[in-house]
Amino acid sequence: MANGQWYPPEWPDRIRALASGELTPATPRRAATVMLLRDGAETGAPQVHMLRRRASMAFAGGAYAYPGGGVDPRDDDHLVRWAGPTRAWWAARLGVDDEAGAQAIVCAAVRETYEEAGVLLAGPTPETVVGDTTGEDWEADREALVARDLSFAEFLDRRGLCLRSDLLAAWARWITPEFEPRRYDTFFFVAALPEGQRTRNASTEADRTVWIRPADAAARYDKGELLMMPPTIATLRALAAHASPAGALAAAAEQDMAPVLAEARLEGDALVLTWPGHDEFTKRVAPGPEGVA
Repeated sequence: MANGQWYPPEWPDRIRALASGELTPATPRRAATVMLLRDGAETGAPQVHMLRRRASMAFAGGAYAYPGGGVDPRDDDHLVRWAGPTRAWWAARLGVDDEAGAQAIVCAAVRETYEEAGVLLAGPTPETVVGDTTGEDWEADREALVARDLSFAEFLDRRGLCLRSDLLAAWARWITPEFEPRRYDTFFFVAALPEGQRTRNASTEADRTVWIRPADAAARYDKGELLMMPPTIATLRALAAHASPAGALAAAAEQDMAPVLAEARLEGDALVLTWPGHDEFTKRVAPGPEGVA
């Protein structure tokens, strides 16, 4: 492997099955992930929080990613206390048809960041954010969210908090290829670590977490040291251009939210896999066990 691109060995067979009509694509589930940034006082460049998925995970085991996960059906609850841009504004920015769907995506981003990293983008007023989410009572609520015993709306109401959607900025949208059995329509957001809060590995799906400069993470991917999916390395390369979390947040407004979906085509006996607009991920799969290039 020349770099750390995640490439399951079963993809060629699944791509051929899709092309022949033997495979029916799964419907992608909406999901959200957050690229959490902090100032890198020692490195002179911002750092991003990443987690490594456990090798035992069925999807992208061993790969580095950001905190995130699927939308909970209750994330569109009309009782969610809300601050920041309106739901209609978010629907337009995310490119979805309905305000409830937009709310669910934003809620998933905030909820999953709290569930997996212990960081909460919410506050008692529209102008404030909680400064500490540690303690047994907070952990009990977090575990209830993970178990889906508590909805995010109920959690916010119990705590007297409102979701700070203005602390998030939409960055990208990637859809899992049609030949994958588990498919996600994932919205990538960027946010700055709130003052007073700290990240921790609160996810049962990760075996380690790191704070790392985007450029350093990309360099280690290029060397084959860190395994990543195309959306992760693509967003890391984009983040590396910014000198501060504030700079990345400001630049997010210019980011294209058109969904990126992998395409596969046959060239003779070989398969060519591409991600439109991202040539570095192109793979040519020739017949035989050593056919990936």
